Amino acid sequence: MKLKRLRDIFLMFMVCAFLGWIYEVLVGLLETHVGYVNRGFLFGPYLPIYGFGGIILIALLMPIRNKKIHLGRLSISFVLVFLSTMLITTILELIGSYFMELMMGDWLWDYSNYFCNFEGRIALWSSVKFGLGGLIIIYLIEPAIRFCIEKSNQKTVNIFTVILGIIFIVDLGLRPFLGSNFIGK
Repeated sequence: MKLKRLRDIFLMFMVCAFLGWIYEVLVGLLETHVGYVNRGFLFGPYLPIYGFGGIILIALLMPIRNKKIHLGRLSISFVLVFLSTMLITTILELIGSYFMELMMGDWLWDYSNYFCNFEGRIALWSSVKFGLGGLIIIYLIEPAIRFCIEKSNQKTVNIFTVILGIIFIVDLGLRPFLGSNFIGK
């Protein structure tokens, strides 16, 4: 049972990391107007910080979603998930920037030109976007992934997870020796 739970967490991590990569590539397309820009530092189409963020959000915010908190007759669970996501992801992004700076000498984004930013590491607008993303993760992605896992052949899910895990570990292991493939800040 513990392996199944670990498998499910890893699959949620990878889906969130992949969706984060798609989000960043789309942001890159819209901001630079020069075509495809790889916004990740790994070979594969995934950004681990989004995977960790997704897992943290799911772990911390599912109880809020499931509790159905009300203010009088008005359900405020949705608003609390949004605000909590903004806070959690802003803290995660700030810590991530310091970690990347420690490990690589720099971080991969710059919000210096954004309203209400701190050292170019975090900004209000990115926090709002992440809040919206958190709503999507909690109310759409997590239930969809859970549904797919439950309805799929478990042996196939296990094999897929092992293959995906090997690819991810090899990618992570090779990256420090090859340098970042990130293009554009």
